[in-house]
Amino acid sequence: MKKRKRKNYTQEFKDEAVKLITEQGYSFAEAGRNLGVNPNLLSRWKRDLEGDSNGYLSPAIAVSVQAELKRLRKENKQLKMEREILKKAAAFFAKESG
Repeated sequence: MKKRKRKNYTQEFKDEAVKLITEQGYSFAEAGRNLGVNPNLLSRWKRDLEGDSNGYLSPAIAVSVQAELKRLRKENKQLKMEREILKKAAAFFAKESG
């Protein structure tokens, strides 16, 4: 019995295949037929590229999301501190003028 060799596609090929669907309006079936790739595989590549694979993020996207979350938390802490300072200043000047 002959074993079927699994095809390996480059990331560039996957990206271009997904662009056919997302940017040029091809259906999965149509793009799959033209490229000789199973439409289900194209669908999976699209999900992976968008970072939505059953609720899980791809590792590359997860890292960028974590970095963004860290940056936003730091910014949020800074803004809260500034708001408290402004509250105290407003109370001080209200007491001075009243």
